[in-house]
Amino acid sequence: MPDIIKQLRAELQAAIDPAIVSSEKRFFKEPVKMYGIKVGTVIKIAKQYWQDIKKFPKAEIFALSEELLKSDYSEEAYIVAEWLPKLTDQFEPSDLAIFQNWIDRYINNWAKCDSFCNHTIGNFIEKYPESIETLKKWAHSSNRWMKRAAAVSLILPARHGKFLDDIFEIANILLLDKDDMVQKGYGWMLKEASKPYQKEVFDYVVKNKAVMPRTALRYAIEPMPQEMRAEAMRKETR
Repeated sequence: MPDIIKQLRAELQAAIDPAIVSSEKRFFKEPVKMYGIKVGTVIKIAKQYWQDIKKFPKAEIFALSEELLKSDYSEEAYIVAEWLPKLTDQFEPSDLAIFQNWIDRYINNWAKCDSFCNHTIGNFIEKYPESIETLKKWAHSSNRWMKRAAAVSLILPARHGKFLDDIFEIANILLLDKDDMVQKGYGWMLKEASKPYQKEVFDYVVKNKAVMPRTALRYAIEPMPQEMRAEAMRKETR
């Protein structure tokens, strides 16, 4: 194990707050492995160690990142999510296959999924828009976190007003998924898209509200005016 990983883990161990574990675990349905450290402290440690590694070759930073992801500790995954977006200028098209492999092997809860995908994959897609076709393949996966990743990787691009047609295509693929983690993921994607494209997202929700899971629907319409939310939530009477 590289010395820098040993040093980083020793610093994480020193920052453990036992009260954090019980308070954080209540947000998860599945077992979660964590040290129990305040998020702000984890981010501070990540930034500190970034100063030590930022001039390393990208391949070496990727290797360090995978070593952290392998541990399964949430805090170590958060450090990876802090580091990798800083490499956006160095991203190459082939890196998406690496990221996909990491999601498949190491991502096992919503927090890891979102922290990794929002910025790392989101930045990648904005740099290489043609790669959004890979996200559509992820949406057909049998892995719940890969499906969620297909949606939450577009949170920032959606907020920036990009890829609306692709967002609707991914939402269509995930529309009837029964997994609430997937429903919340694509509902959140639609919510962010509604900020620059309120009417288009509202029309999409109304068109699909008869079959759209209520969890996804509520997420999608959250920022809309009350009258639009009421219309979207109103059940059809026949």
